[in-house]
This record gives sequence, structure tokens and C-alpha cells, in this order.
Amino acid sequence: MMDLTQFHHRIPLHVRHYEVDWQGIVHNVNYLLYFELGRVEYFKAVGATVDLNSLNGASKVVLVRNEIDYRSPARFDDELNVHTRIRKIGTTSFVMEGVIVRASDGVTLTENVAYHVWLDPTTDRPTPVPPEFRALVHAFEKE
Repeated sequence: MMDLTQFHHRIPLHVRHYEVDWQGIVHNVNYLLYFELGRVEYFKAVGATVDLNSLNGASKVVLVRNEIDYRSPARFDDELNVHTRIRKIGTTSFVMEGVIVRASDGVTLTENVAYHVWLDPTTDRPTPVPPEFRALVHAFEKE
């Protein structure tokens, strides 16, 4: 299990009725959406520009691998906390981790590791992670 003390970013969300499947639990695909929301809000929190121009212009970051471990189900109207952090920044890639915890009892529901690669937007080839992005993350993570 991931150590929540290592996470400096958290967003709350409530499970909506249409996210629940016929078993009465959150459908597994929705956890990927929750983690994506956590990642986008993390980028905003560190000060990275997140808008359609930045996502389709001078920078291009793609998700190349997504790992998820399901530990316990969430149900309609549960309040969840999505914890997000960048675990590692490599030469052309970075690794993000996420943990979803039920707010009412602190039970860990799911854990996620997401691998991203920074690409040159014209060639779609890996390119070095910009130093400005590294600096934003290091300052936010207090490294």
C-alpha cells in the first residue's frame, strides 16, 4: 500500500449515480477517470499551464501505461479523496501515483501508477522533460 504521507495533493469528489454499475458499486472504468481528474488538478496545483492550447501546442504529454489495483468498492454518494503525486521524473518521462480513499472511514479503495512520456508535438518523438516543469514539481513536492 502507498504511504499517504508522501502525497501533497488531494481532491475530494462524490460518487454520482451514473458511475455505479448493476452490482451497486462504482464501475471499474470510473476509477481511471477519477485518477485522471486528480492528475489534471495536480498539474494546476503545481503551477503548470493546463488548457487546450498548452495540451495541443508547444507541449505534448501522453499516457503510455496505466496500472490500477482495486482494493475495496465505492458506492453511490460516497465521498472520496483522490491523492496524487509525481513519484519520479526521468529524462523524457515521469511517473505519477494516485490513491483513492473513502473519506468516511479512510479505507483505501484503489491505487494507480501512471507512466507519461513528453513528446515533441511535431515529430511525436520523446523529448526531454522541460526544466521548468521539473522545477515546478520539485518546489511543490518540497524536494
